[in-house]
Amino acid sequence: MSEINKLLADESIDLAGSASTWSDAVRRAGELLEATGKVGSAYTESMIRSVEENGPYIVVAPGFAFAHARPSEAVHETTMSWLRLDRPVEFGHSKNDPVDLVVALAAVDSKSHQRAMGEIANLLARRRSELNAARTPDELREVLTGGGAPHTRSTQSGSGASGTTKNKILTVCGNGLGTSLFLKNTLESVLSQWGWAPYITVEATDTISAKGKAKEADLILTSGEIARTLGDLGVPVHVIQDFTSNAEVDSALRELYDIEGMQS
Repeated sequence: MSEINKLLADESIDLAGSASTWSDAVRRAGELLEATGKVGSAYTESMIRSVEENGPYIVVAPGFAFAHARPSEAVHETTMSWLRLDRPVEFGHSKNDPVDLVVALAAVDSKSHQRAMGEIANLLARRRSELNAARTPDELREVLTGGGAPHTRSTQSGSGASGTTKNKILTVCGNGLGTSLFLKNTLESVLSQWGWAPYITVEATDTISAKGKAKEADLILTSGEIARTLGDLGVPVHVIQDFTSNAEVDSALRELYDIEGMQS
């Protein structure tokens, strides 16, 4: 069974929602979480405050926002909500606005939902039109069930990145458990295509932890908003606009790693 379907209750799905602003959209997604009885209203306010403080970093792909906040006492059990808007709203993202799909996550910890994050990233990259076409919760669940794990093609295996490297990449978001996991999933997919997955560690983390871990890494991948928060950490920080785009992540990695040299 799809991990998303396990976390998504029928009362947490709204396929014809309305909002006039980004905060209305996030609040509606939070209300859908609260409808399960697993999340308190304080968590919804935390999701809104996170965007107010960090900017529209939760808009990780064209038309898609992943609303979340840090685990807190307001979350009693891990759950998700799915909000499709009848009219898209602007979050203020330079590339990915306007947003017509908001998925919200309330998690009790930073690990229990990682498989679901991978499924969502894969669905957005491969089956977005089907997600948009779903008119009922049952139709949506059928699409979610077909998401599965991303497929990777065979490549000649390298022995690691060229030059002197630490063989570690950080993906960073404001809270360390949401958008960074989308980017981590896409990055790991690209590394698998290269044949480098066994050699490079990928860690999803938050801004505070990233500042302490930066010197352990070859590269940091994040959003423009979070990159400005991080500042100069002494390692390359590459901004990714679409966290579900293998092509964009591939291009970023090629600026640092000599993939052609390793596969020749």
